[in-house]
Amino acid sequence: MTALLRYQSGLLFRSQRWLAPLLLYAVFIGAGVQAAEPVLDALGFTAAALLPVTAWTVRICLTQEPPAARNVVAAAAGRNRAHLAALLAGTAWPLLPGTVAVLFVTLVSDRRGIPVPLAAVTGLLAALACALTGAAVGALASRPFLKASGWSLSALVLGSLLAFVVTGSPAKHAMTALTTGARTATADPPWLACAGALLLAATAALLACRATARLE
Repeated sequence: MTALLRYQSGLLFRSQRWLAPLLLYAVFIGAGVQAAEPVLDALGFTAAALLPVTAWTVRICLTQEPPAARNVVAAAAGRNRAHLAALLAGTAWPLLPGTVAVLFVTLVSDRRGIPVPLAAVTGLLAALACALTGAAVGALASRPFLKASGWSLSALVLGSLLAFVVTGSPAKHAMTALTTGARTATADPPWLACAGALLLAATAALLACRATARLE
């Protein structure tokens, strides 16, 4: 699996397709986060922006290989493992700028008496919940379920929006925890949302890998 992850990561960075999601995230943070604003509000925006960015990056990793190369890798390592490696690479890399952004926002925002470690943990868990939810959206809005670019991108945008409004969504739960905490100046780390997002992402990955073996 390590070799497959390195292969998928190499494809991603050599193609420079990672630049567009990264720039989108930078624009979100630059436009939506201001210095000295309440830390939990700022962390909520920072975490929320990671959801569509992760979904987009996952889709990039799932579609970046030419069909011939994909078949060669599938024959050598197994179609399920190859698909899982693409999902993991697309999920893991957005977490790096997300972590940096959370730590930066924690330091420059108005913490209102909330300890730095507690604010950072709360923000990191919210970011992880949003990233994993975005990974699930990306996995279900791409191949093998949707191969046409138009339908895939439409599903990606719609799924990202629904993830913030549908009852039971881990991302919505994490955002609710942050907005509620911002009103009372108390940080409540969204552990439950993070666990739910992990379960959601694992389920989506399982469905995608099984569908890949049958449909491709």
